[in-house]
This record gives sequence, structure tokens and C-alpha cells, in this order.
Amino acid sequence: MKKILYVLMPVTLVLILSSCAAVYKCNDPKPSKQPFAWSKRLKTVVNERDNLCLNLASKVKENGGLKKNLADLTDQSNKLSTSYKDLQNKYNDLTNQSLSQTDKLSKALAAKSEDLDAKEKLLSEREKTLHDMKQIIAKQDSLTRNLNNTLRNALLGFNSDELSVEIKDGKVYVSMSDKLLFQSGSSAVEDKGKDALKLLAGVLDKNSDIDILIEGHTDNVPIKTSVYKDNWDLSVARATSIVRILTNDYKIIPTRLTASGKGEFFPKADNDTPEGRAKNRRTEIILSPKLDELMKLLKV
Repeated sequence: MKKILYVLMPVTLVLILSSCAAVYKCNDPKPSKQPFAWSKRLKTVVNERDNLCLNLASKVKENGGLKKNLADLTDQSNKLSTSYKDLQNKYNDLTNQSLSQTDKLSKALAAKSEDLDAKEKLLSEREKTLHDMKQIIAKQDSLTRNLNNTLRNALLGFNSDELSVEIKDGKVYVSMSDKLLFQSGSSAVEDKGKDALKLLAGVLDKNSDIDILIEGHTDNVPIKTSVYKDNWDLSVARATSIVRILTNDYKIIPTRLTASGKGEFFPKADNDTPEGRAKNRRTEIILSPKLDELMKLLKV
């Protein structure tokens, strides 16, 4: 009997304790009074369980907040992603536009550069042409001055009212009076005039780069003979006579010479006085450097 009691007592104790310890969930209300039969250890476990329930409730609440934050962050992330895609598209559009504009600008700059290079080349060529022209003109001016000095020295034996030498417009003008060259109303050159032409021809022969224009001039007194119809006719005949002497007698190349008659239409003095008419009756031998080199440059 004692053995049976010893076996049943522990079992009975467990049953009593089990029946006395109320089992409830974390959210259930706790009993107002605790069973007397609870042991200290059981109370401790129950308190720990209660604390765990409190922690669980706190974590559940915290987890709810985290879920809400996660949802908000997810929504913000989606919005940011959409905005990023929009910005990326705009950036790509702007980049393409920029590349297109850059390409157009590059082509425009290349065209401008080519045009500028062409203009610089043209300017350089023109500057060279201008430089060459200045050199030719300077050379011609020097030749004209030397020719003027040479002719002055060669023709020193003649009086100023018979013959004069001067430079005008880059040319040398040798003006021979009527009384040095011709009898009145005649185109036949007098001996003294031939002497002057001989000296002139000697200088011209040594300066082959000089073109020669012979201009006959008269006063305004009308003339009409069986040979010459008017002063213009006489002036041409006198210029032609001098050309023939220079070519036939002194072998000046004919292609260098031009004969021209001006009549009374280019006076150098007043025809109302005898002195003025005497000055107007003249033959001008106009000497100018050849312009072949200059004309070649002008054609470039």
C-alpha cells in the first residue's frame, strides 16, 4: 500500500499543479488572482512568458511600423525610378540634340575655316601681286627719272624756247617747238630739228623698254592748202614725219612708235597772244616705260 502511495503522489501533484496553472494566450486577459498552488519557479516562468508577450507585442507593433515604412520607401523608390527614367530620357534627348548641334557647328566651323583659308590665300596672293606691282612701278619710276636726266644732258645744246624735257604722270615729255622742227605750214623736218632727233634717237636706242608716242599740235589759226585740209591734218603729217625719221634714219623699232595728231584741241597756252600760239605749235615726244609686266600682274 505504501508503495502505491509513493507512486501516485508525484502524479497527483503534477495533476494538481496543471489544473491550477491557468493557460492563456498573450492577448488574453490575465486572471486577477494567482492560484496559491503556483510554485515560485512557475511564477517566474509565467512572468517571463508575460514579458515575452509584451516584447512580442512591441515587436509586432514595431514590425507594423517597419512594414509601413517599407511600403512608403517602396512607393518613393518607384516614384524615384520613374523620375530617373524620365530624366534619363530627357538627358538622352538633350545629348542627341547636343551631338546634332555639335555636328552642325563642327561642319559650319569647318566650312568657315575653309572659307577663311581660301580668303587668306587670296589675300596673300593679292598682297604679293601688290608688292610686285609696287616694285615694277618703283622700277619704272627709277627708269623714268634716269631717262629724264639722260635726255636733259643729251639735249643741253638747245634753248628752252626750242626744246624742254619734263616728267608728267610717270612719263617723260620732250616738247619740241615748231620753229625747231618745221617751216610754217610744212611737215618737212628742218636740219636743226633732225640734229635734235638724232640725239634723242641715241638715247632711245639704249633704252629699249621705252614706248614712244609722237603727238603733233598746232595753234588755232586755220590752215587750208592743197596738201593739208586743216590743222588736224597738218599735226598728223608732222608726227608721221618724225616717226619716219626715227625709224628710217636711226633704226628705232617701228613697234615702239605711235604717231598722233591733236590739231589745235590740246593747247598748253592761250591762243589769243602770239607768244601763246608759238607755245602751242609744238611736237611732243612722250616716252613711257613698257607696261607689259604690270599688265600681266593686272590680269592675274
